Amino acid sequence: MESILQGKTVVVTGGVRGIGQAIGALCAQKGANIAVPYLGVDPAPALEQFRSFGVKAEAYECNVADFNATKAVCDKIVADFGGVDGLVNNAGITADKLIMRMTEEDFDKVIAVNLKGAFNMVKHLTQTFMRQRGGAIVNISSVVGLMGNAGQINYSASKAGLIGLTKTVARELSSRGVTCNAVAPGFIATAMTDALTPEQQDAIKKQIPLGFIGHAEDVAKAVVFFLENRYVTGEVIKVDGGMYI
Repeated sequence: MESILQGKTVVVTGGVRGIGQAIGALCAQKGANIAVPYLGVDPAPALEQFRSFGVKAEAYECNVADFNATKAVCDKIVADFGGVDGLVNNAGITADKLIMRMTEEDFDKVIAVNLKGAFNMVKHLTQTFMRQRGGAIVNISSVVGLMGNAGQINYSASKAGLIGLTKTVARELSSRGVTCNAVAPGFIATAMTDALTPEQQDAIKKQIPLGFIGHAEDVAKAVVFFLENRYVTGEVIKVDGGMYI
């Protein structure tokens, strides 16, 4: 059966590596054109992967925390692709420290990218979605936004804020056929987890009822579920191996 994403355009912020690249690749595999706002990472390998599925894929250098820059990029994407059907707010950073050592800058920069960045993208694409009377927004939150995590007060706050943002956008835009949902990953295999010692990885696995660390593709499948489903909105799916039951 042909995916509802066939021939559509999906914007994936930070979609040039890790979870974002996995999301873009799965959307491209289902026939979606991919637009990727990115910063500080060479987008060429990800674009090559996306285009291998026969779709259009373009990258746009942009700091999502910058309100005016995101407006310019969103306008450019709409012009280049003729519209936008899906938005995945995946871009995120960390600056981990215990609260006693965390600086104002540490807190502000994480909130600016992870939470305000999502607001900026939603804000600038809302008119497009409303004019089309349809669209799907997926925000990448985190299980630590639900349960907290020592040393991540800024990150946890930003990811908890994304859940509130998700539910409010879902209420505001539902009358125009726009859905908004969130995915909350737990421990996912990344370059950071790969660098951990076997002992450190074992300690992480003990916190996960399923007993293993997830993969970026696990998150991508949850994102695509939301992008394809027109009758689910305001929901949060945890992709965490049972960490938060």
